[in-house]
Amino acid sequence: MKNTACRTIIFLCFAIFGFNASAAEQLAVGQPAPDFELPDQDGQLHSLEDYRDRWVVLYFYPKDETPGCTTEACEFRDNIFAYRKLNAQILGVSLDDVESHSAFAENHGLPFPLLSDSAGTVADTYGVKTRMMGMTVAKRQTFLIDPDGNLAKHYEKVKPDEHSAEVLADLETLTAEN
Repeated sequence: MKNTACRTIIFLCFAIFGFNASAAEQLAVGQPAPDFELPDQDGQLHSLEDYRDRWVVLYFYPKDETPGCTTEACEFRDNIFAYRKLNAQILGVSLDDVESHSAFAENHGLPFPLLSDSAGTVADTYGVKTRMMGMTVAKRQTFLIDPDGNLAKHYEKVKPDEHSAEVLADLETLTAEN
């Protein structure tokens, strides 16, 4: 009886906080990253397959033009040449539409694609879709994908002002190992 009550409480917590067990299970480091096809801020379609033979920093964020999201995007922007030197492509993803991404990229001079997942299907596949203050958004999480299309690292706890440097340091270590 006690175990049943505990299981029920855990299930309800997962349901309330949007935890997607199947997505989390399928996204183990070393496994193939789920492919996608999404438009960027200019309406151009991007898929993971487009970046085969390159590292991909696939970062999900909640909302354009919010303080944490702006800080994180600008940190990636400021390190863009170091990422390019390591053959890495940065892709930002949120549930905002193409027009919102276009204004956000222009306002902050972002030199990388911002992908619009307005239906939330990719965020759902990656297990990062959640509800926040009554809105459906992507959790602030990042997936580092190797040149073969496999997950190399998953960052579940992201500090916007430190994250780009953290990913860059890990990427430098991983590329030195290969």
